[in-house]
Amino acid sequence: MIERVTRIFKVKELRNKIFFILAILVIFRLAANVPIPGVDTSQLKSFFEGNQLLGLMDMFSGGGLRNISIVMLGVGPYITASIVMQLMTMIFPRLEQLYKEEGQAGREKFNMWTRYITVPFAMLQAFGMISLFRSQQVLTELTVFNYITIIITATAGTIFLMWLGELISEKGIGNGVSLLIFAGIVSALPTSIHQLIATWDPTQALTYLSFAALSVVTVVGIVIVNEGQRNIPISFARRIRGGKTTGGTKTQLPLRVNQAGVIPIIFAMSIMIFPGVVANFFAASSNQAVAGVAGAIADFFANQAFYSLVYFVLVVLFTYFYTAVTFDPKNVAENLQRQGGFVPGIRPGVPTMEYLNHITNRITLSGAIFLGLVAILPFVVQGITGIRTLSIGGTSILIVVSVVLESMKQIEAQLVMRDYEGF
Repeated sequence: MIERVTRIFKVKELRNKIFFILAILVIFRLAANVPIPGVDTSQLKSFFEGNQLLGLMDMFSGGGLRNISIVMLGVGPYITASIVMQLMTMIFPRLEQLYKEEGQAGREKFNMWTRYITVPFAMLQAFGMISLFRSQQVLTELTVFNYITIIITATAGTIFLMWLGELISEKGIGNGVSLLIFAGIVSALPTSIHQLIATWDPTQALTYLSFAALSVVTVVGIVIVNEGQRNIPISFARRIRGGKTTGGTKTQLPLRVNQAGVIPIIFAMSIMIFPGVVANFFAASSNQAVAGVAGAIADFFANQAFYSLVYFVLVVLFTYFYTAVTFDPKNVAENLQRQGGFVPGIRPGVPTMEYLNHITNRITLSGAIFLGLVAILPFVVQGITGIRTLSIGGTSILIVVSVVLESMKQIEAQLVMRDYEGF
């Protein structure tokens, strides 16, 4: 391990990339601690302690929401815009063609449209959050000018984080949005440890030890699933051209158990956030019917069993959805056929596509169920132990471990590329 770290920092270009990303994360943490004026901190603290949904939203914003900072929305609106655009590709074939068939230029145009629709999403979410905080007396004495100023500031904060995330992604060491969320989780660890120590109960020592053991098992399980893959044997037909023989080789097509990584968790959390926020906003309405419906929805999402079930289903669905977006069996089968490759025992073309689709669905099922179980594990642990300080640990561990593994793979790939060039 020490030797690998030494190799990383010996490469000047790679070292500069890592320092650049660390500097970006420091800027993000500084922005997350610049508060918006007019906040009642005592009321804010009690409000967050009694609302688990806001705790999940705060994790997205890296602590920015808890401080009602200039980046209080985090990257949530950008993630929501990405989900909407990905869903639109299933409705409009032209968008799917733009994203998958028109190369880098098409993807850049697709990403630009995603950035455009992030702005209205951010403005709507900022308005909803301000109204919610105002109804709970967290924000006081707001004029129309203050409203507009805060909405513009919060929207600009989201665009700023989106830009920082893209700067990180351009360096080729991890996904920028995931790393920003990772930084927010890691920054909250000291506070969580302090709360755990402050509420330490010697009579529950066995519970804490059991949770620690469960955390270790969870980390091991995440590593195993993320690294697990099904190798499909591929053979290439032998060809004779001008007296030269080409092909006749054998290789493997690796299909990962969890091809979607941590994205399904992030997508599912984004979707779970909105109903609760909207319901809490309309619960204070003067219209009794609207307030009643909003209160019922808020009660539904406050029910831990219902929340966990919906969360689990969304994680499974998004795992399949994102896998379908990133891996196209039809495209893989066509490329193999053009290159003279085939799966032994399977005819090229449509049969190969159906075979790859069948294998992908089977291995994705196990990965999706595992991700869903890990996602709801914190709620199960909290329900059994009753210790609130352990309530968000599982999701945090999942995101942290997945992001670290993905970043290490990309760093390793860059090291291998430079070793090959040196050779």
